[in-house]
Amino acid sequence: MKLRASAGAIVSLISLLVATLPVLPAVAQNPKKDSYLRTIGLCSGLDRTPADARVAACTALIDAGQDMTPAGLAIAYNNRGNAYAAKGDYDGAIRDFDRSIELNPTYTKPFNNRGVAYLRKREYDRATDAFDQAIRLNPNYGEAFANRAGAYLKQNDFARAAQDYDEAIRLKPNLDGVWSGRCWSRAILGELQAALEDCNKALQSGPANAATYDSRGLIYLKTGELGAAIADYSSALRIDPKLASALYGRGLAKLKQGDKAGGNIDMAAAKAIQGSIGDDFTRYGVR
Repeated sequence: MKLRASAGAIVSLISLLVATLPVLPAVAQNPKKDSYLRTIGLCSGLDRTPADARVAACTALIDAGQDMTPAGLAIAYNNRGNAYAAKGDYDGAIRDFDRSIELNPTYTKPFNNRGVAYLRKREYDRATDAFDQAIRLNPNYGEAFANRAGAYLKQNDFARAAQDYDEAIRLKPNLDGVWSGRCWSRAILGELQAALEDCNKALQSGPANAATYDSRGLIYLKTGELGAAIADYSSALRIDPKLASALYGRGLAKLKQGDKAGGNIDMAAAKAIQGSIGDDFTRYGVR
């Protein structure tokens, strides 16, 4: 998932609900084997199976649970939880992740996925607790570190977010959103040169996104490079025209350049989208 806590964080979430692809334990040979294997593939989300079809396939496997081991059932519940989450049914997803964990308490994926579901529900303490459990089970779980960083960003705990992004990058440097997320964290913390390097890395290594341009815009705004800030905020807004932080940041940069009319227009538009955006920028150390 990429999750965005404040204006520039990604969390894709990020990375967000991790699909599980292992093949479930097969039942004894029978004439319906091919159909059964196809159901396994659908439940696992192979070939971009639509969420409703995934739910149906996983439910069929769960209903035939007498033919499966507890570990296999745990995978089926986890996969169905992912499908429910894809449909926006986070409560249903959490119920399935809970059941998956009951069946196999050492299976790390449902802990991480449950955390993402809680994050989507804005239950940030529960989200961080779930990610904590995933990381305790697997200290090398890069996705869980990245997702926990997203939860910390939502709680405005930028120092912890940066630390978790450090671990995620160490473990999985190609994971979506980690460079941009750390850029945003560092920009708010005032580590501007390091933040700039992270944003540049993000823009060089993947498709451009609004969050990264927005983060780099904040860096330039803080360093007084107002033309560069306006250019990056404008790039962010071409991708996401309703990104309040980019509108507000561009408005501030315009005001600092002496463009009072243009600055006020942007800032008013930002406040219409997010009334508290001015308070956010004060917290970021920008007025």
